[in-house]
Amino acid sequence: MKAIEVISIPVTDQTRAKEFYQKLGFEILVDAPFGPGQQWVQLGFPGSAVSITLVNWFPEMPAGSTRGFVIKTDDLNADIKDLTAKGIELGSIDDTPWGKFLAIKDPDGNVMSLHAE
Repeated sequence: MKAIEVISIPVTDQTRAKEFYQKLGFEILVDAPFGPGQQWVQLGFPGSAVSITLVNWFPEMPAGSTRGFVIKTDDLNADIKDLTAKGIELGSIDDTPWGKFLAIKDPDGNVMSLHAE
């Protein structure tokens, strides 16, 4: 094994979720049909080898069930300012011995955290 390549994020509305993740700074890598009535929506941060895909076809992965998804940042305060200006609702900063974390929920309730050392 070599690396994590794609992480699936379960959503109800791929278009709405795609717009949200683009506001976070993700870029579209692939947005194409891949089966009857299915769309492959894959996004990633510029230069990152890891990407996400917005899925709605796994019954065992209900929309909003993702937790523990952590996004590294170098400037949490700048991100807070930027995301607030974009209308994204943010949680409060959790200051821990291993860094600061800021919870964010996507439109389906999937929870991710921004992490700064």
